[in-house]
Amino acid sequence: MTRRQSRILLAAAVWTLYVWISRIVIMSGQHNSVGFKVVHGILAAVSIAFGLAVGKIGWDARRSAKAQAEPASTAPPAPQGQSVG
Repeated sequence: MTRRQSRILLAAAVWTLYVWISRIVIMSGQHNSVGFKVVHGILAAVSIAFGLAVGKIGWDARRSAKAQAEPASTAPPAPQGQSVG
């Protein structure tokens, strides 16, 4: 996975968490029916779980890409072949 793809996953995770957590806070101050709160609470829980899963995938991919890039930039140059002659 590329760094760009991992950034997109992280952005999607942050957005999902922001939307649903703020929705829960707003909803807690409103006077809605119990059924409305239960349904939206379940939707929020599922969406937050998906957001966390997507964020974990994006974070792991970002760390993996970073770990693979570091050894390549700090590795000593490969020895040149000996000429036979």
